[in-house]
Amino acid sequence: MDLQVEKYLQATDILDFHHPSVQVFVQESIADATTPSQQAVKLYYTVRDSIRYDPYGINLSVEGLRASTTLQAGRGWCVPKASLLAACCRSLGIPAKLGYADVRNHLSTARMRANMKTDIFLWHGYTTIFLDDKWVKATPAFNIELCQRFQLKPLEFDGTCDSIYHPFDLLGNRHMEYLQDRGEFADVPIDQISSDFLQAYENSQPLDAFDFQQDVDREKPF
Repeated sequence: MDLQVEKYLQATDILDFHHPSVQVFVQESIADATTPSQQAVKLYYTVRDSIRYDPYGINLSVEGLRASTTLQAGRGWCVPKASLLAACCRSLGIPAKLGYADVRNHLSTARMRANMKTDIFLWHGYTTIFLDDKWVKATPAFNIELCQRFQLKPLEFDGTCDSIYHPFDLLGNRHMEYLQDRGEFADVPIDQISSDFLQAYENSQPLDAFDFQQDVDREKPF
């Protein structure tokens, strides 16, 4: 295999796909899928929907971002969910990158808006998977229940076309705007993400003591 692709097959401290829990998760997710495309699609939907999206529990450490940690928690924000999907793909010999972009996110809770004092989310994470001789983007962040609650069109993935956020929700309200492409990486650039978060959100407080799902259930999102 091309050396430029080979590095996107490696395990890392974060993409710990040799961990027994990740191995079990992969095999249960792919079921009887045999082709890389079929397997990647099944993995995408399992990560999207079985790992609940939770932006309150941000932990920018190797341990906090590990694929096995995300599985154990059963929840995570976009960066660890994208990392989990990449780890699962790599475990099957499917090359996968970690992609990032700055976005203006119109999906948030009152607590998040008050805490962040901005609707710009730096380093939004997604996965780019090498299928049928091309790289395809997949964004497994928002689980189906969250999409239904916020009246969003769920992101689908067929292994052929890029799966990225829709600009509008089902009611025609603004949903997501891509502002800046941060590039694609073989591993999570923790130091750069941490530095940028510290500068952009210096007055923010940790939200891990609160329950994102309870806030979503309690308030009208728009």
